[in-house]
Amino acid sequence: MPTITLRDAQKSYGSNSANAVSNLDLEISDGAFMCLLGPSGCGKTTTLRMIAGLENLSDGEIRIGDRIVDSVRQGVFVPPEKREMGLVFQSYALWPHLTIEHNTDFGLRLRKVPKAEREAQVERVMRALDIEKYRHRYPSQLSGGQQQRVALARMLAVNPGILLLDEPLSNLDARLRLEMRAELKRIHREFNTTIVFVTHDQWEAMTLATKIAVMNQGTLQQLGTPNEIYDRPANRFVAEFVGGPPINILNIEDTDGSGLAGAARRYLARWHSGPESIGSIGIRPEALRLASSPDEVPEGSFSGLVDVTGILPTGGSWILELAGEGDPLFMTMHEAPEVDVGTKVHFWTKPGALHVFDTKGQRVAAFDSNVRRRFPTQ
Repeated sequence: MPTITLRDAQKSYGSNSANAVSNLDLEISDGAFMCLLGPSGCGKTTTLRMIAGLENLSDGEIRIGDRIVDSVRQGVFVPPEKREMGLVFQSYALWPHLTIEHNTDFGLRLRKVPKAEREAQVERVMRALDIEKYRHRYPSQLSGGQQQRVALARMLAVNPGILLLDEPLSNLDARLRLEMRAELKRIHREFNTTIVFVTHDQWEAMTLATKIAVMNQGTLQQLGTPNEIYDRPANRFVAEFVGGPPINILNIEDTDGSGLAGAARRYLARWHSGPESIGSIGIRPEALRLASSPDEVPEGSFSGLVDVTGILPTGGSWILELAGEGDPLFMTMHEAPEVDVGTKVHFWTKPGALHVFDTKGQRVAAFDSNVRRRFPTQ
């Protein structure tokens, strides 16, 4: 399937309302697993519906390869049924009066595919999704995860070049969500289908996608691989939205010089030529380390003395709540901490683990290179 390209795509629902999507430039390459990630109301579902043809653009254009499928200025709009895409909704939308087999072959029947070819295709897809044993049952006789597999099978049976998924796992429990993530990963690998997946769940995006487009208030915040999104967030919104526990933020701009924020400002001033332009720094919880004394803190690291205010076991790891003169921090550990609530501990983090943002919340890229040049990663 050719590349999907959105250029300056916009969607507005009225002159008095803010744009649901604004000036969106996005390219989805053939065979990609693209996740549109963001909070409710950020425009991700609207973007998916514009790609599908369920929503008209207010401005801009959408191309599939060299073919324009939606352009207000050129007066072009290709209806959904002619875009050769499959769409799986958040609700499974299965026909309750049809068996699983007939739900699966529904699209092939509409296309008048010959019986032998139709049966072979349905058999292949049902076997791939492990639902062939339910072929004579009805949707009401299946669990949520099994119904989700049927909805996917119905789309895959018609072999669409592009599969659009609108939060398809949100109605499943935690175990089924994990199973279906693995299933989607396998489907993408086996069928080599271009997938556009809408979700507000960062872990779904991180574990499934080859590319993630993070959106907020109708605008694209960052486009990149899961590692790029996590390791080098373009701004504070991306940094705070992706990650669990969430990234620790020390607001340097408003500090009076006390607490960890003040210490961070003084630390950055030693290595950055314009500390007045820095608004905040972020530190991932897993980047924090404990030291029994200041002598154990590696030279050049950002460090401090904090109180342990809470210990939260999560099963395979522990979350420590720390506070230094009012500045809260969260730290994750993979071994049981040998400290108690109420004790004071020294913490430190590598210079390269600091995410520095300016007063507008944008990443300060210059500081990244300065830190790595002056301090080799420990």
